Amino acid sequence: MSIRRAYGARPSERGHPLPLAVVAAGAAVAGLAAWWASPAAGAMGGVLAWMGVGRGRAGALALLLLVGALAGWRSAASWDGLAPDAVGTFTGWAALVDDPQPFGGATRVVLDVEGERFEMWARGRALRLRVDSWRGGDLVRVHGTRTALDPVRRERVAWQHVVGKFDYEWAGDVAAGGPLARASNRVREMLERGARGLPGDDGALFRGLVIGDDRDQPPEMIARFRSSGLSHLTAVSGSNIAFVLAVAAPLTRRLRPLARWAATLGLIGWFVSLTRFEPSILRAGVMAAISATAFALGRERSPARVLWLAVTLLLLVDPLLVRSVGFQLSVGATAGVVILGPRCASRLSVLGPLALPVGITLGAQLGVLLPQLLVFGAVPVVSLPANLLAVPMAGAVMLYGLPAGLVSGAVPGAAPVVMFPCRVGVRWIDSVALLAARAEPGGVATLWCWAVVAALIALLMLSPPGEGPSGSAFG
Repeated sequence: MSIRRAYGARPSERGHPLPLAVVAAGAAVAGLAAWWASPAAGAMGGVLAWMGVGRGRAGALALLLLVGALAGWRSAASWDGLAPDAVGTFTGWAALVDDPQPFGGATRVVLDVEGERFEMWARGRALRLRVDSWRGGDLVRVHGTRTALDPVRRERVAWQHVVGKFDYEWAGDVAAGGPLARASNRVREMLERGARGLPGDDGALFRGLVIGDDRDQPPEMIARFRSSGLSHLTAVSGSNIAFVLAVAAPLTRRLRPLARWAATLGLIGWFVSLTRFEPSILRAGVMAAISATAFALGRERSPARVLWLAVTLLLLVDPLLVRSVGFQLSVGATAGVVILGPRCASRLSVLGPLALPVGITLGAQLGVLLPQLLVFGAVPVVSLPANLLAVPMAGAVMLYGLPAGLVSGAVPGAAPVVMFPCRVGVRWIDSVALLAARAEPGGVATLWCWAVVAALIALLMLSPPGEGPSGSAFG
């Protein structure tokens, strides 16, 4: 899904103030250094062992320097490439990089024109209706003018590798893209047909939960999910991939190890393509592929180790990802879940069965605290209870919804029955978002509420195991 749709758009979304090369190189080196230095975070020795390099300081230092130099070079090259090689009039075929995204009274389309990306804004009812029927990967014959972006806009869309603006004059034929695009679009269209079995806006929310497609969600729904801290549910990530692999597990378990590994990677790649290669799903897909490979090789699969390696690899391939708010939030939330979550849960053991979900939720919130404050200016205090109530149901919808949506799309007559559990789940999640958004105090009151929450958590963490803040048994 579009991260600007999920999390909103503010001027501070333009990117990190530090030079891109420094950020990307620093992130890559810091990730590997933390990996090596801290057994709790996963030792870098695992990477060195995979590469046949000893854990000696000389080998580690050489690897860090190499990674840093490569990241810096790739970052500088990527930034220098954010300028159009050709401007002026263009007539010919252009490929849609993603699905058209509505923004207020306009629809934004990113076009690949002769190997370079340009953004096009469609305004006017007739033009928007035409553009809204396009799909990511389609080929469109267009005529218009290519121009360079102003510096502010260039920074804001840098993470998408957009180099200019395309002023649309007319569009002609539309043709299907390559085999992968055609296959992805067929699956998405089938899920859209299946989602029509849900009343009102439930179908739009269902597609957002399952494949991150939020194009048809009304502004009011988007606003209440932001205000309640539940926007991440419609930004596909690791949980979606985990559920896809869980659904396919009865089949993949029957395969031989090598075939199972290949099938797993194929499923991961297919789902990443299906969800349009969003930054959050790229992070999750690379992590899943690394974990599957480590399992096939009999290697350790520490979540923190896999996270740092995935982030390093992604930044080496595409350093501009550091400018994506979605990527920052995805990495921060995952780091909070795998590193801070278990620690919080162990210190909150006085909560009994709630210790793990509260600890994981708290870890995720701590992981995204800094980027949320810098970009959006606030963190909803209701996000803690809202996530505890909504995330388990969202997981059930994700797990059941993909096969159910495909069956309903293929057999529309069965949709009311097959999609009924999804209807119940979606209604629950939307109701939680609605109530939480209404309960969010906002402004200074939110800060005071967070202060109270922080004090309660501190008291719980300082209490001896099995006792509450007052010393009495808690559960």
